[in-house]
Amino acid sequence: MNLALTFPIADGWGMHDGGGGWWIGMMLVMVLFWAAVILGIVWLARGGFDGWRGGRRETPTEILDRRFAEGEISAEDYRERRQVIANSSR
Repeated sequence: MNLALTFPIADGWGMHDGGGGWWIGMMLVMVLFWAAVILGIVWLARGGFDGWRGGRRETPTEILDRRFAEGEISAEDYRERRQVIANSSR
């Protein structure tokens, strides 16, 4: 393709004669681009990677085990809640 033939086509779009049509298009593309970037950052910050782990979520028993291991609940609370979970799964 001859590069010299490309420039008259671009001039036909009003890009060099002060036409404002392309400004509107570029502005819309820029707004959409930055909106996508910002939404992507928010999605990642809110835990967007969780779905990439195979879509597996913690079971109630795993959550209880983790909370007990981290010291958030006492041994008595752990046993009581473990019993409730075991009874509810039957």
